[in-house]
Amino acid sequence: MLKRRLSPWRRAGFLALIGIVLLIASRFIGELRDYQGAQVAVYVIAISSITLLTGYSGQISLGHGAVMAIGGYGAALSFSLWQFPFVIAILFGALVGTVAGFVLGVAAARLSGPYLAGTTLALAVGLPTIADQFKVLGGEQGLNFDIGDAPSWVRKIGGSEFTQYKWFFWIAVIAALISLWAITNLLHSNYGRNWRAARNNAVAASLAGINVARGKILAFTVSSALASLAGALFGLLLGIVTPTAFPLSLSFAIVTGAVLAGVSNLAGSIVGAVVLVTIPEVSGALATHLGGSQKVTANLPGLVTSLLLILVVLFMPHGLRIRRFKGMKKLRRNT
Repeated sequence: MLKRRLSPWRRAGFLALIGIVLLIASRFIGELRDYQGAQVAVYVIAISSITLLTGYSGQISLGHGAVMAIGGYGAALSFSLWQFPFVIAILFGALVGTVAGFVLGVAAARLSGPYLAGTTLALAVGLPTIADQFKVLGGEQGLNFDIGDAPSWVRKIGGSEFTQYKWFFWIAVIAALISLWAITNLLHSNYGRNWRAARNNAVAASLAGINVARGKILAFTVSSALASLAGALFGLLLGIVTPTAFPLSLSFAIVTGAVLAGVSNLAGSIVGAVVLVTIPEVSGALATHLGGSQKVTANLPGLVTSLLLILVVLFMPHGLRIRRFKGMKKLRRNT
């Protein structure tokens, strides 16, 4: 029996319902949770870019943190220097990242496996140093990105205590839900089926008439658009875009979040995002228990993320949801 899928409009209605619930819930939680919720939404977009690229297209990227930086700088530059409205600035940052992703995708179409991973890794390592060399990007101090308080009509809807962090939460959640809706529709289209076919057997896909190279370029471009959108929103949350805000560890964290619940599981990006936001809080409590030295506090989150990635790869290589599904399938077969 074929699995019945929701239509695009039913998906939109379902995600809109989730969004309304989340936006209403934001009125009853504190600013810290609002900020963490906005972080989760940003990570959902970033992780879903890896899900699309690796889980469906089969291309491995270890440098999506650099693509996020491109989106963040594009948004901050257009907002602080060119006075773009913040919504246009965020979209402009995503557009810049999309163009960069297309350029990278053309090169990526000629590479595969560890060669592609190594190339994207080199980009993540070198981009902060490159950004330091351009004064227009603010050097080590970076660029400020403060959109201010929400418009008056939004504050009327959100209530009298509608703070800036709640405004950030609203923006990030709406962007994440729209992104998930667009990605889901894309993966259920012919493009998604072509990506899966090329991932499973590129030769057979080519013989079936699928342009594998063009599909790889498109996948890398769309994935970069999502990552740069996440980077623009990330800069919005931080209030500043600097080279140190997009370190190599950010790229590894995104991959960890994607691997955690299954790299081909789009819904699992939510689980991965929650885990990534939880790690610093858990690490802070653990660092305090160990003595609270500055060195331990600074390095422990990265260590926890690295250990988590290793453990997931060793013991849950298909992610939490897929392992459970296989177990249920085996149980049904035995009964």
